[in-house]
Amino acid sequence: MVVLRHMRKPVFALIVVYAIGVLGMALIPGTGADGEPEYMSLFHAFYFFTYTATTTGFGEIPHAFNDVQRLWAIFCLYIGAIAWLYAIGSIIRLVQNPHFTRAVNEQGFARSVRHLTDPFVIICGFGDTGSLLARGLSDHHLRATLLDRDPERIKAFAVRDYRVRMLGLCAHPDVPRHLIDAGVTQPDCKAVVALTNEEDTNRQIAIVAKLLNPAVKVISRSTSERHCKHLNSLHDVLVVNPFVVFAELLNMAIVAPQLHNLNSWLVGVPRIRLGHPLKVPCGVWVLCGYGRMGQEVHHQLVRHGIQVVIIDPDVEESVAPGRIIRGYADYDTLREAGVEQAAGIVAGTDNDSDNLGILVCVNHLNPSAFTVARQNQHENQIAFDAARADLILQSSLTTARRILKSLISPLIQVMIEFLHDKDQRTEALVSRLRAKVGERTPHLWRLGIAHEEASAAMELLDAGQDLVLGDLIRDPNDLDGTLSCVPLVIRRGGELLMLPEDTEAVLPGDGILFCGTEHSERLLRASLNNPYTLHYLIAGEEAPRGYVFQWIAGWASRRADS
Repeated sequence: MVVLRHMRKPVFALIVVYAIGVLGMALIPGTGADGEPEYMSLFHAFYFFTYTATTTGFGEIPHAFNDVQRLWAIFCLYIGAIAWLYAIGSIIRLVQNPHFTRAVNEQGFARSVRHLTDPFVIICGFGDTGSLLARGLSDHHLRATLLDRDPERIKAFAVRDYRVRMLGLCAHPDVPRHLIDAGVTQPDCKAVVALTNEEDTNRQIAIVAKLLNPAVKVISRSTSERHCKHLNSLHDVLVVNPFVVFAELLNMAIVAPQLHNLNSWLVGVPRIRLGHPLKVPCGVWVLCGYGRMGQEVHHQLVRHGIQVVIIDPDVEESVAPGRIIRGYADYDTLREAGVEQAAGIVAGTDNDSDNLGILVCVNHLNPSAFTVARQNQHENQIAFDAARADLILQSSLTTARRILKSLISPLIQVMIEFLHDKDQRTEALVSRLRAKVGERTPHLWRLGIAHEEASAAMELLDAGQDLVLGDLIRDPNDLDGTLSCVPLVIRRGGELLMLPEDTEAVLPGDGILFCGTEHSERLLRASLNNPYTLHYLIAGEEAPRGYVFQWIAGWASRRADS
């Protein structure tokens, strides 16, 4: 409709010009071979005007023209060329029209989304967090559709190399029709993730998504207490506050360092070695910056009886109890705060250059201090890596990891909470994971005991035979060994079985969360869908294949019984 509306005048101009030119050529008498007047047919007139208007020129047909016809041909040549230039110029203006381009992109995007048959996630906002989340989803072979109002971000998205096809559209993600185009009402939509930089927009996205599809899971980033309360009042909405998440991780590092190490290893934090937890000291700490992060960190430190010295130019004494130094965290104020004897330092301002400067001063004044840094911009990753802080809060990365954990393996967070005050079980799990996975990158996956994912296992269970976890993870290449994976959680109906033993029975409908390697996942899925391999793992002997061998085995068994 946009094309027809925009091209209406150019098309009418071409029709009128062609009609006048063809009619005039058909009505003007020419000179025949015998010298008598002869009129050109409408077909010949249209053919002549067609190649004349396009300045091609194939000659005079069907006979040589007289002067009147040639005069009319000159007229046709000029008006035809002008009409075509007008039409072509209109087409070029239409293609360059941003409204037309937007309409075409929206239509193509919506059509592609409707053809998706695999589960996908809608990401609203392609900033640092959205980019990291899209990369994480791609690494786990999960598709995503993306909405962002910034065309430059969509251009950057289009040139990214993902493992699976990702679809993106430059549009306002809080507009209902754009969410519908992104697939919010489709049954394969797994979740809607609101990651824009505006709190009100994220809230609008969450509300609209729940109205359009009450069954869809909504995840929203928010650092505002008012917006968090409002979002929490909605059904099935997960609110991720990166500052709260980081403060909880710091608290975990203080009270349960082994669990903090395990959690960091599972989510893929760089340079984390399983079984080598951080040791957070509990002396005097210096907190530089009392913003959103500083307040959450201060709360957690005070909870554990740690004395905190705050450096901030705007902090009020009534808000933050304890020693306060008004000013910016530079060399002099750090020395005044006692950084040379401090156990830990938090560089928590909202400026990366200030935080990096604090780390440089601390490395000079007290290189043995435990350092915590806030990284605001993802592009400064190399600089913060070089600073070698013990803990780094990168808001976008922390948010993306928590959301990815919720989408890919939500049972991991449940297991971490289960292990919070169980040090012995945590150490046992760490030892088991180190033995199975070692220094390799951990891989998490969920396996459903159903006909779609484990056909051979379901046939065996339907026949009334027993199946235990130890049978599943046995290595088909070495029956005395096991695959490089550990079962972490079993979801059985509304019940969760944490850290199940190898003797735990496997039942139809179970959802099992594993941690291991990608190779072990492939072997496990192949075994559960191959009845001969599964029989070999359980019985320790290969079952006969083919009718002849099965008949011979049955005949031998009957003869032995008789």
